Amino acid sequence: MGRVRAFRTRYPMLPHHQKSLGRDWTAPWENLQRCCWNRHISSCMRWPGHYSRAPYPYFSSRHFSLNWRPPCLFESRTQFQYWNWRPDNLSQTSLIHLSSYIMNSEGDEPSSKRRKHQGTIKRDWEYICNHNKEKTKILGDKNDDPICEDSENKFDFSVMSYNILSQDLLEDNSHLYKHCQRPVLHWSFRFPNILKEIKHYDADVLCLQEVQEDHYGTEIRPSLESLGYHCEYKMRTGRKPDGCAICFKHSKFSLLSVNPVEFYRRDVPLLDRDNVGLVLLLQPKIPSAAFPAICVANTHLLYNPRRGDIKLTQLAMLLAEISSVAHQKDGSFCPIVMCGDFNSVPGSPLYSFIKEGKLNYEGLAIGKVSGQEQSSRGQRILSIPIWPPNLGISQNCVYEVQQVPKVEKTDSDLTQTQLDKTEVLVTAEKLSSKLQHHFSLSSVYSHYFPDTGIPEVTTCHSRSAITVDYIFYSAEKEGVAGQPGAEVALVGGLKLLARLSLLTEQDLWTVNGLPNENNSSDHLPLLAKFRLEL
Repeated sequence: MGRVRAFRTRYPMLPHHQKSLGRDWTAPWENLQRCCWNRHISSCMRWPGHYSRAPYPYFSSRHFSLNWRPPCLFESRTQFQYWNWRPDNLSQTSLIHLSSYIMNSEGDEPSSKRRKHQGTIKRDWEYICNHNKEKTKILGDKNDDPICEDSENKFDFSVMSYNILSQDLLEDNSHLYKHCQRPVLHWSFRFPNILKEIKHYDADVLCLQEVQEDHYGTEIRPSLESLGYHCEYKMRTGRKPDGCAICFKHSKFSLLSVNPVEFYRRDVPLLDRDNVGLVLLLQPKIPSAAFPAICVANTHLLYNPRRGDIKLTQLAMLLAEISSVAHQKDGSFCPIVMCGDFNSVPGSPLYSFIKEGKLNYEGLAIGKVSGQEQSSRGQRILSIPIWPPNLGISQNCVYEVQQVPKVEKTDSDLTQTQLDKTEVLVTAEKLSSKLQHHFSLSSVYSHYFPDTGIPEVTTCHSRSAITVDYIFYSAEKEGVAGQPGAEVALVGGLKLLARLSLLTEQDLWTVNGLPNENNSSDHLPLLAKFRLEL
């Protein structure tokens, strides 16, 4: 495989006015004819960072069609005859997007992944000034306040979701952090950095995952309480001494209820894992208006890519608890924010279920639910139903209510016809392969950079760099009539005002991946600003 190098100072023949796209160079076509002679570009056909599952080649589709064939780039055309490219659509002013990595072979890591870099990467606020997704405006680097619709009856708040990397899990999985210098992996170095990030972003609500119990009691909770937070914590039920925490500012909210969720069930063989969730009901502190409560949920679903059945069941249990907590007397739901490490990638069936509110899993391979890997392992098909009836959760992801027929004592025995009819109904419910939930949830992040199509990442270590962390929120959507859950109303609905930008894998490897000297987890914190209006 050919070597592809970054055209920077080592190639002075490139013009100084070449533009930068992300952190890579783009160069005019006529200059590439001079510079790329005898250089293969096949290893460029993947986005930087060795993201082998990217569904697109690493060229900027804004500038030219992929159905072209560059006749002057190579000394010999024969070695590229199997590529169906056409030169017709390539103009002399077209730009080609060149990776800044050196790839010696298909299996090689990017060379900058092996280097030790220092420094920080700036993350900018993206201000979103219109709730309608099609009319969203992102100001990017600007520090101006978002010019949004104003109202006297509004409540603004911010939410951070952050997997802070349990120290015990770090040490148990040291093979994931071979790229790191040892000092940056010590808890005594990491915690001050994590606390510094939390202080800097100053979110009103914190949803933290992988919070180690001993560190929570001795350092994390006291430190956050000194910053004005009230903290609630749920530890995992097994041997792993970490869990999920939700912390909120006293000045912004009062606590209405705390609802821990344990995904381990002794009476359900499927649910033999110790993951947990936590659901709080918070009341905004607004003396002048009667705002509805806000339901905040936090979870860390099972990692195992080959156990999509467990992941979906854990998610259904969390959604059932959210439904119970967020349900109001008039039959509507209060606004919902659901955060966490879902160990599933964008576009996967699990992700799509959260956003679309429905999933037909008939024939779905158990290893494809989360989209974490595309290996041949775990190809057993999901059973119908996924979880047994004694879990007490319906296919609509709500708690089932046992309905006992009200009959007179003299008519206590059901006829055989009635029994047969009941059996048919129960069987139909058991055989349903369609999951639904009644929330209208959107993702704070779009998961791909709009200019390049390059994926955003929320976690990066020696083995992978993908998105698994999310902030979902309830937002009214257009055209939901007749869809599953459309009969369930939302009070208000949250407006997304701003989000803290994410990074590419390439960005992160310029500072030696995660963790590093400035970012002390293998995950990035996610941060969003919301507005609740009456």
